[in-house]
Amino acid sequence: MNLTLRQLTYFKALAEQRHFGRAAEVVNVSQPALSVQIREMEASLGQPLVERRSRDAVLTPFGRMILTHAEKVLAEMQALDEAARWRGGLSGRLNLGLIPTIAPYILPDVLEALRSGDISLDVHVQEGKTARLIRALQAGQLDAAVMALPAQGDGLVGAPLFEDRFMLAGSPARLAVLGAEAETLRPTGLGAAPLLLLEDGHCLTDQALEVCGRNRSHAQIDTGASSLPTLSRLVAAGFGLTLIPELAAPDEMRAAPDMQLMRFAAPEPSRHIGLVRRASSQQEGWFDELTEVLQRVGEKVLQVARAQLAPSLQDG
Repeated sequence: MNLTLRQLTYFKALAEQRHFGRAAEVVNVSQPALSVQIREMEASLGQPLVERRSRDAVLTPFGRMILTHAEKVLAEMQALDEAARWRGGLSGRLNLGLIPTIAPYILPDVLEALRSGDISLDVHVQEGKTARLIRALQAGQLDAAVMALPAQGDGLVGAPLFEDRFMLAGSPARLAVLGAEAETLRPTGLGAAPLLLLEDGHCLTDQALEVCGRNRSHAQIDTGASSLPTLSRLVAAGFGLTLIPELAAPDEMRAAPDMQLMRFAAPEPSRHIGLVRRASSQQEGWFDELTEVLQRVGEKVLQVARAQLAPSLQDG
């Protein structure tokens, strides 16, 4: 019997995708090339691994048993690769993920800080919604990811980075309607005001709904925007209110100068941003180094943001 890691990788992708074409896309090969490797694997093992149907592929009972072994072997090889890669701390290649409501606002400073520490560090960045980053972490495609805590995924651990407070954003006319309530304004006190939020999949939407005490079925909820810049322009034009994180506020106010911000009364609602990795990944100091860099950069960006926002903010 002579199985290869390539065959095990292709087989695992096929088991997850249940389709030869989709599995081939995941591992970046042609469908015929993947099919040949699966057949060679079956020939080596002496039994079929997959039931080939017209629209999908289903593992045989024997295939399910082999998948368990394949996943263990691939996990051990991944751990071995990580142990070798991180033996010198934060060096070599780093695959880092960030959610879209964080990446544009800290990434330039983060890359500068990382490369000033080690000019040879090869940083590969993936921006994506939380669920996508969690899948990439669990699959070993990312070493770590910056996202809101707690991370909802099996086998993941996180370290806190910084607290990012929410502010209320809207047009001057929309905020003026709040009147005397502004001094004691809480997210749950927005009444019937229309609330514009990012489309489903953004953790910022879930956080905003939670702090505002609303759900997606609320008559005054619109979750159609795909990015914070889109959201900022909509509220600046008077279409409703939204919650903007401090981290993003200066950039979004420059892009949408008609948008006005107001702080909530204490305790201000916030999101807790952290760095997440697989619990099984080799630590060896690289994660602590990366956490320290991200904490330092995040706090600095927030300090600058608060100083820039102070003259224009309406306090709740």
